[in-house]
Amino acid sequence: MGSGSDREGARNLSRRALLELSCAAPLAAGGARALAATGIGQSPMGPREIRVIETAWVTMSDGTRLALRIVLPADADRNPVPAIIQYWPYRRRDITRSEDDRLFNYFASHGYACIHPDIRGSGDSEGVLKDEYLKVEQDDGLEIIAWVARQKWCTGKVGMTGLSWSGFSALQIAARRPPALEAILVHGCSDDRYGDDAHYLGGTICQDMGVWGSVFFALQGYPPDPQVVGDRWRAMWRARCEGLDLVIADWLSHQTRDAFWKHGSVSEDHAAIQVPVYAIGGWVDGYPNAVPRLMEHLTVPRKALIGPWGHSYPHTGGPGPLIDYLTEARRWWDHWLKGVDTGIMEEPAYRAWMQDDAAHDGSETVAGRWVAEPGWPSSNIRSRRLFLNRQGLAAEPETGAPLTLAPHQTVGIAAGYWCPAGAGNSDLLRVQLPTDQRVDDARSLVFDGAPLAERMEILGFPAVDLELSVDRPVALVAVRLDELHPDGTSRRISYGVLNLTHRDSHEHPAMLVPGTRYKVHVPMKHCSMAFKAGARLRVAISTSYWPLVFPSPEPVTLTLYPGASSLILPVRAPRASDALLKPLGDPFVPPYIAETVLTPDRPPAMTVTRTGEVQTIENRSGGGAFRVNPVGTVLASELRDMSVIADDDPLSAHSDYWASQSFRRDDWNAKVDTHLSFRMTKDDYVVTATFKAWDGDAVFFEKSWEKVIPRTFS
Repeated sequence: MGSGSDREGARNLSRRALLELSCAAPLAAGGARALAATGIGQSPMGPREIRVIETAWVTMSDGTRLALRIVLPADADRNPVPAIIQYWPYRRRDITRSEDDRLFNYFASHGYACIHPDIRGSGDSEGVLKDEYLKVEQDDGLEIIAWVARQKWCTGKVGMTGLSWSGFSALQIAARRPPALEAILVHGCSDDRYGDDAHYLGGTICQDMGVWGSVFFALQGYPPDPQVVGDRWRAMWRARCEGLDLVIADWLSHQTRDAFWKHGSVSEDHAAIQVPVYAIGGWVDGYPNAVPRLMEHLTVPRKALIGPWGHSYPHTGGPGPLIDYLTEARRWWDHWLKGVDTGIMEEPAYRAWMQDDAAHDGSETVAGRWVAEPGWPSSNIRSRRLFLNRQGLAAEPETGAPLTLAPHQTVGIAAGYWCPAGAGNSDLLRVQLPTDQRVDDARSLVFDGAPLAERMEILGFPAVDLELSVDRPVALVAVRLDELHPDGTSRRISYGVLNLTHRDSHEHPAMLVPGTRYKVHVPMKHCSMAFKAGARLRVAISTSYWPLVFPSPEPVTLTLYPGASSLILPVRAPRASDALLKPLGDPFVPPYIAETVLTPDRPPAMTVTRTGEVQTIENRSGGGAFRVNPVGTVLASELRDMSVIADDDPLSAHSDYWASQSFRRDDWNAKVDTHLSFRMTKDDYVVTATFKAWDGDAVFFEKSWEKVIPRTFS
């Protein structure tokens, strides 16, 4: 494996969303800009001057050259430092640069080399980006780690970190056991690509397959930067465009938990990871469930932190309170990469924000307090069962006549996004977080509890055991745990969805026999909540949750058997030691600001219209432009999605997703537009797509697809 450097610029200097990482990065950066401008935070920058290697080239064993950006102490050649790698495809020089710099400059000033490689086929790296988390991506990661560890500026000790894709990558590469990798720190990611990612939810198709799929579709065809790769940029870009296939059709072709999804799922063998792991999540992120699983199944030193945040870093995202994340992360790295006793491993292993209220539309801060457990699972968590009786939730079961729910396809309008980005933008939170659940509760089976006699805290996975029957061979059930407020407001605490053909297995589903009585277990998302005395709980059950998940092929009438169905709550006993926890501090965002807003993004907006039985939900974000000052590139992006369904016809459901991203600088003017459209019949999913790339005003490349994928137990 060879190496070299090109355009090695050295400067002395004293990030949906991120689900839709590439298109949403300006929003994330906007949140960080606001924090930096207000001077929030106490953690100082470190004492070491830093320099930037704008582009270093590393040649893989098959001859493919990958581009890396490196930020490190200026004197690291004489005084080597450990290295931290963030490995994802979101363009090291422009789209993620601002967030990279806010992280990298800090850690470099404290004695670390920070590296962002462009994954093969992304940014300025050679090759074609075919799909997520391919084996070749992991193989390249192993070679990059070995290269970094050999550099004269590196002590030979390497860590991996990151949010979302880069968190997945860190887990997957850790399971490959590269010798130089000493520890990882991951955010907003999963150990289970089928059961707990943006594609499937309880065996149903998650809306984010389309939201994320449209952005990834565009990202696969982004051009390299001619400032880096020179005149060959068009040839590289055309190779990327011509290498495109409709990857979302591959995702849809694997509707059960098969080998396609097991690849890259470290839950297949947690023991393969043999380095320390710090897992961080957020209650309104799409990925809180992996944090307790990693804590339970890993056998290495490990820590967990879950705050109120969305899909964002805990010092720049939201909702708050935000924390001094950089100091917490540095304590982790100092301990495992420098051998410094920071005390971090003597502190409780599992720390979580105990919410006093549930985050909802417009929440900028969630009231609560930090609590901790010495490990997970915790003996301090006890199951409490409440039965779903005809009169509501009760401690003892009461049998009664079955309850029947007629089908309503529009239940789910109050669900919000599967993975709210947060990103410090209250407008984004307003349209992505769940709203008052009463509109959905009114068309669901609901079971209300009596006012609680005393305060009750929960921490863990709520679940329901249901005895039910349905009148169709394919059906889903969606379950919500709500808190009822005195004014009648219903706030969602957690939820779960299950494709009932997957009732026994996601690998080996089986059709339902209409009218047959089944016992099913439906887990809900990992959550916390401190219910006050007098609070009332509600369980709401429906057979649709649109547009968060795609509907069953036929309207389903549900029959539920009260007294034989129950809610299981993970009740936590308060600890006096919670009040003694070490504060996590106020957020600090380094003051380096690398971008200029040219046109502000339009406020994110969700509009709902209804014509007769037909409901249309449309979301928009982006629309602005900003200049990445160090490289002069102007980025502009926009996302839009539209979901349509008739309340009486699940086959009327269709969703469309649009993504646009442009890159401008001097005479470089490149743009990518994508459109994905989902339709369905009783037997098939139909996906049509268009990819169009522009070189200035001329169409550079254009291709359309139509794929028909048979429905498999869905």
